[in-house]
Amino acid sequence: MEGKKGYAVGFEGLIQYITSLLPASEIIKNAIRKNVSIYPEIAIREIVANALIHQDLLIPGMGPTVEIFSDRMEITNPGKLLPSIRIERLIDTAPESRNELLAAFMRRLAICEERGSGIDKALLAIEVYGMPPPEFIEGENYFRAILYSPRPFGKMSKAERVRACYFHCCLKHVSGDRMTNATLRERFKIEEKNYPIVSKIINDTYQAKLIKPGDPDNKSKKYAFYCPFWT
Repeated sequence: MEGKKGYAVGFEGLIQYITSLLPASEIIKNAIRKNVSIYPEIAIREIVANALIHQDLLIPGMGPTVEIFSDRMEITNPGKLLPSIRIERLIDTAPESRNELLAAFMRRLAICEERGSGIDKALLAIEVYGMPPPEFIEGENYFRAILYSPRPFGKMSKAERVRACYFHCCLKHVSGDRMTNATLRERFKIEEKNYPIVSKIINDTYQAKLIKPGDPDNKSKKYAFYCPFWT
């Protein structure tokens, strides 16, 4: 389906339409049954808004697209990331937009978050939902964000666990906190007795050069904490 309205008047309707197509789960709150999307709305809003704001308007025949599958949704915009931005630094990166006037306009309308905070809020909501981490892909002339439907820890791949660990570490750092074995266990909803499983994920993420010890002189694993590689 192709949109016909402008961004200002059509954005809320777009989000509602996307949400209506997504699987939902039923919850009971205050004795009232309610269907809730399995994807956090703030994550959908921010990533769709990013696709609109950062699209390359000079690429002919392409526009932002949202594709919904049984196990994921893909949001794609024409145009690669700006040269100053890397996928690993989407969290806490210096705010920069390909279409700054459009970005400022959408912020004034409260369509998207303040500069540089949208992806952070989306990732935090995904953590709260206990979902697999999103995947960001940069192609030759496009950028794609993939949101995966809820899946238990046991069905996450090694790459997903490492990516989740890195994103969790970044979110802790930008909020002035620290990632530890305990905080990552909470993110994955893993019991304390299974801490060795989380220790392995932390080590795998360290081996991938995505995180580093917060205090290299600390030899105690019990009190170890970690920072993103770029700190």
